[in-house]
Amino acid sequence: MNLEQSIDEAIKLIKKSKHAVAFTGAGISVESGIPPFRGPGGIWEKYDPTLFDIGFFLEHPKKSWELIRKIFFESFGDAKPHAAHTVLAALEKRGTLKAIITQNIDNLHQSAGSTRVIQFHGNSNYFICIDCNKKYELDYITFDKLPPVCEVCGGILKPDFVFFGEPIPQQAHIDSMYEAEHSDLLILVGTTGIIMPASLIPFVAKRNGAKIIEINPNKSQYTDEIVDIFLQGKAKVVFEKIAAKMKLDA
Repeated sequence: MNLEQSIDEAIKLIKKSKHAVAFTGAGISVESGIPPFRGPGGIWEKYDPTLFDIGFFLEHPKKSWELIRKIFFESFGDAKPHAAHTVLAALEKRGTLKAIITQNIDNLHQSAGSTRVIQFHGNSNYFICIDCNKKYELDYITFDKLPPVCEVCGGILKPDFVFFGEPIPQQAHIDSMYEAEHSDLLILVGTTGIIMPASLIPFVAKRNGAKIIEINPNKSQYTDEIVDIFLQGKAKVVFEKIAAKMKLDA
């Protein structure tokens, strides 16, 4: 099948679905201008990933925060949702898509209008005090003096996303597994299937009977193993085609 035929088959599965779930990775954000962590041009080509180990952060918070500010808060601010984000939000509004499980921390799904977003690796819009656990929103924080500190106890604030050496947030893990187990359709977008334990989620869905649609420029770890329909291409382009055929806002 060519791409147009494959999209038609994918739409049939979407329309038939009673509990569709999306699972998104770095690729969907790359198209919004956010660099990937791995691969050519990725963040880990420029910076040593051990600088984002929780142990390093606790021992060298100022040095860690200088990189955090540069990578996550100076670059993320200009990123905007594109058609893949807005079409997923439109599918939720229609009642077809029940949840998005994302490995991304950039909040682009929420900006596009999605309300049921499970952020598997945390959220760059929140900060938590490592001493008293008080939580702060991004708008409340200034980066003039690093590291930022808690107004209650003076403890160092940490972005509320997962560093190397930290566990996945328990509720996000529970919610993700629930959605994977109850889905009858999983739409994979922009994820290679390399990062554990997030990479297990599509296999859980497949094992519980879900059909799998994959949207990626290149094959992933999932393509030949569990995917039913592979839509090869950039997420923005593929979702624009889906939107046109389904009369959704893109």
